[in-house]
Amino acid sequence: MSDDAAGALAVEEFVEYCRTQAGLLSGHVETMSEEADELLAEIDQEMADVRSRLEALPDEVPATETPSTADVPSASEVDVAAIEDLQRELEEKQLLVEAKQARMQAFQDLAAGYTELAEELPSVAEDGQEALARIIEFEADNDAPAYFDERQTMVEAAASRDVDEE
Repeated sequence: MSDDAAGALAVEEFVEYCRTQAGLLSGHVETMSEEADELLAEIDQEMADVRSRLEALPDEVPATETPSTADVPSASEVDVAAIEDLQRELEEKQLLVEAKQARMQAFQDLAAGYTELAEELPSVAEDGQEALARIIEFEADNDAPAYFDERQTMVEAAASRDVDEE
Protein backbone atom coordinates (compact mmCIF):
# COMPACT_ATOMS: atom_id res chain seq x y z
CA MET A 1 0.00 0.00 0.00
CA SER A 2 1.52 3.34 -0.95
CA ASP A 3 1.76 6.22 1.47
CA ASP A 4 -0.75 8.15 -0.66
CA ALA A 5 -3.20 5.24 -0.53
CA ALA A 6 -2.87 4.91 3.26
CA GLY A 7 -3.29 8.64 3.70
CA ALA A 8 -6.40 8.61 1.51
CA LEU A 9 -7.98 5.82 3.51
CA ALA A 10 -10.07 6.95 6.41
CA VAL A 11 -9.32 5.93 9.95
CA GLU A 12 -12.72 4.24 9.98
CA GLU A 13 -11.52 1.77 7.34
CA PHE A 14 -8.67 0.73 9.62
CA VAL A 15 -11.11 0.46 12.52
CA GLU A 16 -13.15 -1.93 10.37
CA TYR A 17 -10.00 -3.92 9.56
CA CYS A 18 -9.33 -4.35 13.30
CA ARG A 19 -12.92 -5.44 13.92
CA THR A 20 -12.69 -7.94 11.07
CA GLN A 21 -9.45 -9.38 12.45
CA ALA A 22 -11.03 -9.68 15.92
CA GLY A 23 -14.05 -11.43 14.38
CA LEU A 24 -11.87 -13.89 12.48
CA LEU A 25 -9.93 -14.69 15.64
CA SER A 26 -13.17 -15.21 17.56
CA GLY A 27 -14.31 -17.61 14.84
CA HIS A 28 -11.10 -19.60 15.26
CA VAL A 29 -11.73 -19.71 19.01
CA GLU A 30 -15.23 -21.11 18.44
CA THR A 31 -13.83 -23.82 16.16
CA MET A 32 -11.11 -24.72 18.66
CA SER A 33 -13.69 -24.78 21.44
CA GLU A 34 -15.81 -27.27 19.50
CA GLU A 35 -12.72 -29.42 18.91
CA ALA A 36 -11.84 -29.27 22.62
CA ASP A 37 -15.41 -30.23 23.54
CA GLU A 38 -15.17 -33.25 21.23
CA LEU A 39 -11.90 -34.31 22.87
CA LEU A 40 -13.42 -33.88 26.32
CA ALA A 41 -16.39 -36.02 25.29
CA GLU A 42 -13.96 -38.70 24.08
CA ILE A 43 -12.10 -38.49 27.38
CA ASP A 44 -15.36 -38.87 29.32
CA GLN A 45 -16.34 -41.90 27.24
CA GLU A 46 -12.93 -43.51 27.67
CA MET A 47 -12.99 -42.82 31.41
CA ALA A 48 -16.33 -44.59 31.62
CA ASP A 49 -14.80 -47.50 29.69
CA VAL A 50 -11.85 -47.65 32.10
CA ARG A 51 -14.21 -47.59 35.09
CA SER A 52 -16.31 -50.42 33.71
CA ARG A 53 -13.18 -52.48 32.99
CA LEU A 54 -11.89 -51.85 36.49
CA GLU A 55 -15.21 -52.88 37.97
CA ALA A 56 -15.10 -56.09 35.93
CA LEU A 57 -11.72 -57.09 37.38
CA PRO A 58 -11.73 -59.52 40.29
CA ASP A 59 -11.79 -57.86 43.70
CA GLU A 60 -8.57 -59.47 44.77
CA VAL A 61 -5.39 -59.38 42.81
CA PRO A 62 -3.93 -62.88 42.95
CA ALA A 63 -0.67 -63.23 44.79
CA THR A 64 2.43 -64.13 42.89
CA GLU A 65 2.48 -67.83 42.39
CA THR A 66 5.30 -70.03 41.40
CA PRO A 67 6.35 -69.53 37.81
CA SER A 68 4.22 -71.41 35.39
CA THR A 69 5.64 -73.34 32.54
CA ALA A 70 3.82 -71.17 30.01
CA ASP A 71 4.29 -67.41 29.81
CA VAL A 72 0.68 -66.75 28.92
CA PRO A 73 -0.72 -63.67 30.66
CA SER A 74 -3.92 -64.13 32.59
CA ALA A 75 -7.11 -62.36 31.57
CA SER A 76 -6.70 -59.88 34.44
CA GLU A 77 -3.13 -59.06 33.31
CA VAL A 78 -4.42 -58.39 29.81
CA ASP A 79 -7.18 -56.16 31.21
CA VAL A 80 -4.68 -54.24 33.35
CA ALA A 81 -2.38 -53.74 30.34
CA ALA A 82 -5.31 -52.54 28.25
CA ILE A 83 -6.39 -50.18 31.01
CA GLU A 84 -2.87 -48.81 31.28
CA ASP A 85 -2.87 -48.20 27.50
CA LEU A 86 -6.18 -46.38 27.79
CA GLN A 87 -4.78 -44.31 30.63
CA ARG A 88 -1.83 -43.23 28.47
CA GLU A 89 -4.21 -42.32 25.64
CA LEU A 90 -6.34 -40.32 28.07
CA GLU A 91 -3.31 -38.44 29.34
CA GLU A 92 -2.28 -37.60 25.76
CA LYS A 93 -5.78 -36.34 24.96
CA GLN A 94 -5.81 -34.29 28.16
CA LEU A 95 -2.52 -32.67 27.09
CA LEU A 96 -4.09 -31.90 23.70
CA VAL A 97 -7.06 -30.26 25.41
CA GLU A 98 -4.75 -28.18 27.61
CA ALA A 99 -2.71 -27.07 24.59
CA LYS A 100 -5.90 -26.21 22.71
CA GLN A 101 -7.14 -24.19 25.69
CA ALA A 102 -3.86 -22.26 25.85
CA ARG A 103 -4.09 -21.56 22.12
CA MET A 104 -7.69 -20.43 22.51
CA GLN A 105 -6.62 -18.01 25.24
CA ALA A 106 -3.89 -16.57 23.00
CA PHE A 107 -6.41 -16.07 20.17
CA GLN A 108 -8.87 -14.45 22.59
CA ASP A 109 -6.18 -12.11 23.89
CA LEU A 110 -5.24 -11.02 20.38
CA ALA A 111 -8.91 -10.53 19.45
CA ALA A 112 -9.34 -8.35 22.54
CA GLY A 113 -6.26 -6.37 21.52
CA TYR A 114 -7.67 -5.76 18.04
CA THR A 115 -10.99 -4.70 19.58
CA GLU A 116 -9.26 -2.25 21.92
CA LEU A 117 -7.23 -0.87 19.02
CA ALA A 118 -10.42 -0.42 16.97
CA GLU A 119 -11.92 1.58 19.82
CA GLU A 120 -8.78 3.72 20.28
CA LEU A 121 -8.01 4.54 16.64
CA PRO A 122 -10.69 7.21 16.08
CA SER A 123 -9.42 9.25 19.04
CA VAL A 124 -5.67 8.73 18.63
CA ALA A 125 -5.06 8.55 14.89
CA GLU A 126 -5.31 11.82 13.00
CA ASP A 127 -5.38 10.15 9.59
CA GLY A 128 -5.20 6.83 7.80
CA GLN A 129 -1.40 6.87 7.72
CA GLU A 130 -1.20 7.12 11.52
CA ALA A 131 -3.87 4.44 11.93
CA LEU A 132 -1.91 2.16 9.61
CA ALA A 133 1.30 2.77 11.58
CA ARG A 134 -0.46 1.89 14.86
CA ILE A 135 -1.89 -1.31 13.38
CA ILE A 136 1.49 -2.36 11.98
CA GLU A 137 3.12 -1.73 15.36
CA PHE A 138 0.38 -3.65 17.17
CA GLU A 139 0.62 -6.62 14.82
CA ALA A 140 4.40 -6.72 15.02
CA ASP A 141 4.35 -6.52 18.83
CA ASN A 142 1.78 -9.33 19.06
CA ASP A 143 3.13 -11.60 16.30
CA ALA A 144 -0.28 -11.37 14.60
CA PRO A 145 0.81 -13.12 11.36
CA ALA A 146 1.22 -16.36 13.34
CA TYR A 147 -2.55 -16.36 13.97
CA PHE A 148 -3.67 -15.89 10.36
CA ASP A 149 -2.77 -18.72 8.00
CA GLU A 150 -5.09 -17.76 5.16
CA ARG A 151 -4.98 -13.99 5.42
CA GLN A 152 -2.19 -11.43 5.12
CA THR A 153 -1.91 -8.95 7.97
CA MET A 154 -0.98 -5.30 7.59
CA VAL A 155 2.46 -5.94 9.06
CA GLU A 156 3.09 -8.66 6.46
CA ALA A 157 1.88 -6.38 3.66
CA ALA A 158 4.17 -3.61 4.88
CA ALA A 159 7.11 -6.00 5.14
CA SER A 160 6.56 -7.35 1.63
CA ARG A 161 6.25 -3.80 0.32
CA ASP A 162 9.57 -2.92 1.96
CA VAL A 163 11.20 -5.97 0.34
CA ASP A 164 9.71 -5.09 -3.06
CA GLU A 165 11.07 -1.55 -2.83
CA GLU A 166 14.62 -2.76 -2.21
